[in-house]
Amino acid sequence: MALRFEVLGRFNRARAAQLTLPHFACQTPLFMPVGTQGTIKGLTTDQLEEIGCQIILGNTYHLALRPTSELIDELGGLHKFMNWPRALLTDSGGFQMVSLLHLADITEKGVTFQSPVDGKPMLLTPEESIQIQNRIGADIIMALDDVVRTTITGPRIEEAMYRTLRWVDRCIAAHKRPHEQNLFGIVQGGLDPVLRDICVRGLVDRNLPGYAIGGLAGGEDKDSFWRVVAQCTAALPEDKPRYVMGVGYPLDIVVCSALGADMYDCVYPTRTARFGTALVPEGVLKLKHNAMVNDTRPIDPTCACMVCKNYTRAYIHCLVTKDAMGSQLLSYHNLYYMLQLSRNLHSSIVEGRCYIIPDSNLCASRNSNVVRFLWQFPKGDVPEWVCNAMDVAGIDISSCCSS
Repeated sequence: MALRFEVLGRFNRARAAQLTLPHFACQTPLFMPVGTQGTIKGLTTDQLEEIGCQIILGNTYHLALRPTSELIDELGGLHKFMNWPRALLTDSGGFQMVSLLHLADITEKGVTFQSPVDGKPMLLTPEESIQIQNRIGADIIMALDDVVRTTITGPRIEEAMYRTLRWVDRCIAAHKRPHEQNLFGIVQGGLDPVLRDICVRGLVDRNLPGYAIGGLAGGEDKDSFWRVVAQCTAALPEDKPRYVMGVGYPLDIVVCSALGADMYDCVYPTRTARFGTALVPEGVLKLKHNAMVNDTRPIDPTCACMVCKNYTRAYIHCLVTKDAMGSQLLSYHNLYYMLQLSRNLHSSIVEGRCYIIPDSNLCASRNSNVVRFLWQFPKGDVPEWVCNAMDVAGIDISSCCSS
């Protein structure tokens, strides 16, 4: 295996670890920005290093279409192509079965897409997905899975889960660079705990370098969401990284980390930035609102990022309504916020405390070094799903939950 995973500290189910990959030694829990075609919109790779980004996610489907994996390979791999010295992860293309379903036809052989570039059919098999990812050269590559929305019920969920297990064997057989790239399997099974358990056990039997929990963040209710994460993290190996795919809301990351997950990715921080919204400890700040016109404060007075040190809300308000620079500054801030959250989670777990463990002034103290995420609920109206998930994680926040 081309990785080393060392747990450095624990708090109940939460763990902080060092994930050593061919291109970088990462600290977990960690958030991975999504660079669909080898770029985070509006930010340079130097800026991403500056704010502490450890892994960037690339999209196999889109990279295969443009500029093509053959060209990337010819030019030295994606790291060299995009001038990124740290770690990369590529997804398998499976998510496009959901997001581009009107363009896709799924069979046992693979997925046939209608190319959004030229309209021609494009067959993505497990073997082809791995071949493309081998050429791209990311540190972590994902097995092609049969993805269905969690809101779907019936026999299609079971079909997709068993197909995912069959496809992972084809991915393992096709993988030509196991000493340089780490193949992760993806747990499927919808919201059915029996199917999830079958899939977890099947993947663990294959002794992969790491495991992802897939098929979530697709419209299911939060209570179902956290229960799937809790079930899977409890069953996956202690000595392998656990990746919850498509999760990017800060509160979700805190909860999943408390339940024992390690890695996350989502377009949310940069996409919401392009709509003029900043992430702040209290939740979100909408910079397009007229209330920002004369506001000379930084986005977040507690934030140490370049944007908060140098620009006011009024200035960014002026930009987000008229200039692309506004979304670039907000993307920088939002990613800094997510990466700082990851660092805070890591350090608090290493120190033997939980980032949101309560003290006697849980809902009143903004200065507590362990309670940041409950600032969003000053009236004690923490969602019931959060309280339930924290209870399973062994963290008592009942004093901040509605009775």
